Amino acid sequence: MAEVLDVAIRLAVIVIAFLTLPLIVGQTEHKAMAHMQSRLGPMYAGGFHGWAQLIADGVKFAQKEDVIPVAADRRVFSIAPAVALVPYLVVMVVIPVGPGLFGTDLDAGLFFVLAVMGVGVLGSIMAGWSSANKYSVLGGMRAAAQLTSYELPLVLAASSVAMAAGTLSLPGIVEAWRWWWLPWQAIGAVVFFIAGLAELRRPPFDMPIAESEIIMGPMTEYTGIRFALFMLAEYVGIVVLSALTTVLFLGGWHGPLLPGPIWTLIKVFVLAFVVIWVRVTFPRLRADQLQKLAWIGLVPLALLQLALTGVVRVLAG
Repeated sequence: MAEVLDVAIRLAVIVIAFLTLPLIVGQTEHKAMAHMQSRLGPMYAGGFHGWAQLIADGVKFAQKEDVIPVAADRRVFSIAPAVALVPYLVVMVVIPVGPGLFGTDLDAGLFFVLAVMGVGVLGSIMAGWSSANKYSVLGGMRAAAQLTSYELPLVLAASSVAMAAGTLSLPGIVEAWRWWWLPWQAIGAVVFFIAGLAELRRPPFDMPIAESEIIMGPMTEYTGIRFALFMLAEYVGIVVLSALTTVLFLGGWHGPLLPGPIWTLIKVFVLAFVVIWVRVTFPRLRADQLQKLAWIGLVPLALLQLALTGVVRVLAG
């Protein structure tokens, strides 16, 4: 009975975090972009510092009519948002927040996380193919090409940390982490974070959406709650990417004075703000620039980090 209760409590905490943290990140993005771009609505909607903007957006999505194109594949069209969203919920089960504070500890947790995160892009491909819209199909194909390019540097950078820690367990990696890993694994951290942004299709890697070219890419025909689920998947993805970067490269719950979970949350929200900052700062990359960055830039850097880690491990005995 005690074990069942423990599992239930862990799952409840994960679900609450899954529903709460992305909303906080979304509100932060509204506020940060409003100040950086001098947009009045998110700064003032609802009175004190625009607190009601996110609520207004939620009500707007809930009121919109749920429209499915006549020529669409209704079944695939309907389940695509869930396919894009659910993998991130599964990933959050194995991400450690503090000592003993995680859903479950898998021996191959790192590979599990990387494999499941790759499933999310299927939601975009399904949405694009099923929408009976040429712009949606083009966006889905761009998403597939982008995943193919950036999955390799993402996995190589994560493998470097696993080699350094001697384990694929995420809590094990955090426990093995030492402060001098910050400069040692810095190249891998940058590669991992940039590749993660590309897999999330966040600006400047938003070629699959590219409003000025293909309207909203795979999400062009979506309205109401289904469209909101795609937006939620994007913000959950930001939280998951920030949490994984924290666990792998920033020591997870390690930090002075404050409790471990607090340090994890601080690091996650700082990285989430960096994601928002990057969106506002950099223009969208062209398709050729996107591929060159992956294959000429990130892959060689990831291999360099992997070789460096191997050399240090051998010399350390």
